[in-house]
Amino acid sequence: MSSSETVFSLEGKGLKLDTRADLEPWLANVDPTKIEEIHFGGNTIGVDASLALAEFLQKTTVLKIADFADIFTGRLISEIPQALTAICDALKDKTSLVELNLSDNAFGGRSVEPIVPFLTQNRSFQVLKLNNNGLGPAGGVVLANALLESARLSKAEGKKSNLHTVICGRNRLENGSAAKWAEAFAAHGTLQEIRMPQNGIRMEGITALAHGLSDCHDLHHIDLQDNTFTEDGEVSGVEAWTEALKSWPELTTLNLSDCVLSGDGEVPGLLTALAGGSNAKLHTLQLQNNNLETESFLALASGLPKMASLMLLELQWNEQEEDDDNIKTIALHMKRRGGKLIASDEDEEEDAAGEDEGGEDADPLDELTAKLSKVGI
Repeated sequence: MSSSETVFSLEGKGLKLDTRADLEPWLANVDPTKIEEIHFGGNTIGVDASLALAEFLQKTTVLKIADFADIFTGRLISEIPQALTAICDALKDKTSLVELNLSDNAFGGRSVEPIVPFLTQNRSFQVLKLNNNGLGPAGGVVLANALLESARLSKAEGKKSNLHTVICGRNRLENGSAAKWAEAFAAHGTLQEIRMPQNGIRMEGITALAHGLSDCHDLHHIDLQDNTFTEDGEVSGVEAWTEALKSWPELTTLNLSDCVLSGDGEVPGLLTALAGGSNAKLHTLQLQNNNLETESFLALASGLPKMASLMLLELQWNEQEEDDDNIKTIALHMKRRGGKLIASDEDEEEDAAGEDEGGEDADPLDELTAKLSKVGI
């Protein structure tokens, strides 16, 4: 079967589909029983056209990916709930469905109710993408409650949840919904990938998420960039996440850039744990713009031998001193293992590492070991 028979895409065509008549010509020669993927992003769809689309979706039997990102540009807030209801209700009983993508649709907290029946009744899907929807705390609570109910229903049926990926960034979820998301994640216990960047979640909510995600022992990808882990000298968010690291033996990617990990230049306990080898499979560590200073770089440099899988480390926009020896040592060590350190916008760490390798009798790593022994590390 050719890809054209299994994938139906209008992505990026910029179509304004108001009525059934606008959409039907695009569907006329498509067999819905063969479609495994449908992509509608970059068009705008009205209520009548959504009803026609829903009828097409109901006829699908092997649909795996439903991509309806960015389909309501220019639509009235009164149109979106009706259109969203038609689409989501048509997907409720699709046991083949793996992924639903509704990102970049500004339906906000007032228009999330149409998604609830799908989230609670379809327990086959594995990937949920709700990025940049303007949910706010109230909308976030509605959706988190729906996922919580889904987990409860699965448990009542004696089944394990299928949900493994949740992407919900840029939604202003804030502390007001973080605890409920944490409860939903813990109830499922199956999360492998969680991305919630730029949500204004502060220390209390961050702590709740650490506790909830601690029940998801298969997590391998975490992205919480641009939320807040410490406030006014309080570090309970960092402490909670330091403890939670023990629960994620499969962790390969951790993005905590722009998270205020260090308020006064102190070495965050979370960083100390990572440098101590808490997560042996960690491949990518992103720690940009976290007020980290030379003592933190020293901890990372000393810990690299215990972080044997680390291949990408991002440290730019911290409090680096010019010609920091620890940064040079990190760059050299990463280069030797075929990895990469990004410590500045210009990626000058590779040049510095190359210079350090040339013509010197002493190995910088040996010098670092001697330096550490003098300070008792």
